[in-house]
Amino acid sequence: TMFLYKVVNNGDIYVTNRIQDTLWTDAKPISVNINSEGFKESSVSISPDGKTLYFSSNRPGGLGGTDIFYSTVNDKGEWQRARNLSDVINTEFNEDGPFIDYDGKTLYFSSEGHKGMGAYDIFKTQYDSTTQTWSPPINIGYPINTPDDDIYFVSTKGGKNAYYASVREDGYGFTDLYRITFLDEDPDPEPEKESDPVVEDPVVEDPIVEDPIEDPVKEVSKQPVTVKLKVVDGTSGNALDATVSFKSIAKNTEADVSKTGVGEYSFVLKTEAADNYRLSVEAPGFVYETMDISVPAMASEPKELNRTVRLNKPVVNTRKVLRNIYFDFNKATFKEASNDELNRLYKMMSENNSIRIEISGHTDKIGNAAYNKALSQKRADAVRGFLVSKGIDAQRVVSIGYGEEQPLASNDDEKEGRELNRRVEFKVIN
Repeated sequence: TMFLYKVVNNGDIYVTNRIQDTLWTDAKPISVNINSEGFKESSVSISPDGKTLYFSSNRPGGLGGTDIFYSTVNDKGEWQRARNLSDVINTEFNEDGPFIDYDGKTLYFSSEGHKGMGAYDIFKTQYDSTTQTWSPPINIGYPINTPDDDIYFVSTKGGKNAYYASVREDGYGFTDLYRITFLDEDPDPEPEKESDPVVEDPVVEDPIVEDPIEDPVKEVSKQPVTVKLKVVDGTSGNALDATVSFKSIAKNTEADVSKTGVGEYSFVLKTEAADNYRLSVEAPGFVYETMDISVPAMASEPKELNRTVRLNKPVVNTRKVLRNIYFDFNKATFKEASNDELNRLYKMMSENNSIRIEISGHTDKIGNAAYNKALSQKRADAVRGFLVSKGIDAQRVVSIGYGEEQPLASNDDEKEGRELNRRVEFKVIN
């Protein structure tokens, strides 16, 4: 069995089976429960028992950028609705290149969101079947990871070798393929310490230990959390100067930003408690990005979060879910929290005055189909009306209500199904 990535429908996974040495079946889309309408699915890895498929996608339902999703197969051999793998693994930025090892529980993947050396780094996590959780990802470190992209790790069955793509000074071009050889043991091991005489004579009668009352209580100062942001062109990788904002969602207060270089920004946050922030990034000639980032509370040790945002130009068929558009229940009127997202869309249209877009409204499958379609049309019209009221030429904006016809996920449950299907999108059509 071979899985293929095809640039169809913005990127889909296809599958083919070999029936003779040189003869393969026609490649077909793997499943509507894995490939989504208008979003990218790629980087397949299948479990040794063939029952779980891991892949990366930028579909809604993720935490931001591309996330790692999974699908399981039922008794009939049908792939079930894909789910986000875990917020332990996925971040607000890009995760890609999953590889499930031959033990069926060790997962390697690359991330721009977890703390690393820069760009994509390779991380490792393990699944605990008892608690049904993934362990915190571990950076596999130098010399495999570098300050540039390190991605698409795969191991041989015996675990002696692995292969991956990397950008290194000894390469022939930008991204080259490399082979890793894992050593059986440290070639220059440290001397054994098991018989260290210090261990045999622990100092248990130290009077200082016996009298802790005489030690003054020392107040541990809390260190701020620093968020470092890099903004790049999604096609070329070049740094971009952008307008960025970082706002506490709960407090509605904006953090101060410092520009530290071309396309590089820093936020220093003194958060007594963990908080969620909304990051927005805009640059003339590019589609804006908005995403939510969870910032931990201050602690005794300083913490640093590194994020890379890739902005893309609004070429034909570029599409984006308006993630922060909120409607009153069963109505087509905006809630106040929608204003920021609507104004960013207006600004993008103003700065790219040659593009024409389609605003599409979508609903879940609950209720009457005709009513849902009418409601989705009204909501799409509401977004179009906002843009026109701000001065955007009405000829540049088309609004269409699709109702329940184009679901992104199953309508079986609320959080990972119906909630994702109730949405408004825009697509560049000219």
